[in-house]
Amino acid sequence: MRLLILLVSCLLFIASCVKDKPQDAINTAISINSANSVLIVNEGNYGWGNASISLYNPSSNAIVTDYYKQQNSGSTIGDVCQSITKFNNNYYIVMNNSNKILVVNASDFKKTATISGFNSPRYMLPITFNKAYVSDIYQNSIQIIDLNSNSIVGSISCMAGTEEMALIYNMAFVTNPKSNYCYVINTVTNSITDSLFIGKNASGISIDKNSKIWILSKGDVPSSQALKLICINPITVSIEKSISFAGGQTPWRLCINKTKDTLFYLNNGVYNFPISQSSLSSSPIISQGSKLYYGLGYNPNDNTIYVSDAIDYVQKSKIEIYTPDGTFIKSVNAGIISNSFIFD
Repeated sequence: MRLLILLVSCLLFIASCVKDKPQDAINTAISINSANSVLIVNEGNYGWGNASISLYNPSSNAIVTDYYKQQNSGSTIGDVCQSITKFNNNYYIVMNNSNKILVVNASDFKKTATISGFNSPRYMLPITFNKAYVSDIYQNSIQIIDLNSNSIVGSISCMAGTEEMALIYNMAFVTNPKSNYCYVINTVTNSITDSLFIGKNASGISIDKNSKIWILSKGDVPSSQALKLICINPITVSIEKSISFAGGQTPWRLCINKTKDTLFYLNNGVYNFPISQSSLSSSPIISQGSKLYYGLGYNPNDNTIYVSDAIDYVQKSKIEIYTPDGTFIKSVNAGIISNSFIFD
């Protein structure tokens, strides 16, 4: 009898311990093909191998915190998920510290291929149906990818540190935080044909409704280079506007709305900038307060702003959703260090 009582007591103790242990939120079943689904890129911690991709349904507020793992028999994506690009009915997942790009089917998010041979890839820019460029933070070149064979087939010599890119008129405009220049590549010949002095620390690039290119440049404090929002005319390959920020500011994460007439960026809060203006706003539409805003995106499907609070770079990020004027709607928890969003 004592043995039975002891056994029951142990079971009750174990049950209470399990009950008291913090549990992750239940991942409600969501399909990648759900209307207006959103992919959230979670970098994870450098060297920890805890990067992930979350799938979020704005209508139900349901989220799968690690969608790739769910769809690929428990496999993880690797170390530091930098960016995702959708093209040719595939998603291309750029893994920075794992030196690879994972190719997954857009219909079910199952891996179909791995592109390897990179140094430290950052962003992928589709050029033609069969060709793409991949920037690299440490490689002295941009890699040319054959999207049929999923392999590196060439490179374009360029100063190490290439980041975000934009394609227009058979030209790829390439930012480089380590350089003072935005590089212009002829995508037919795969060669650099021009460059524009924009100052160091370019941190984002967008194309507006007038086919003009906008770049955020943080400048360089030691050399007193100003922080600027720059507008480039791609036809003349010249700077049309150069709007300076006040000293001490750190703007980044540039994105644009559905009608492509208003830019948004982070700067210890979320700011907007109608492209018709010639001066910057002095106050944010969304105040950061004590939060740590890290990722930013604009959902064209319902005209909402997504901003991620990385909290402490260890906890799961909180994704906050707002109207274009900065009115809070709702929030949801995603993965660790959410940096960007893919809106289908």
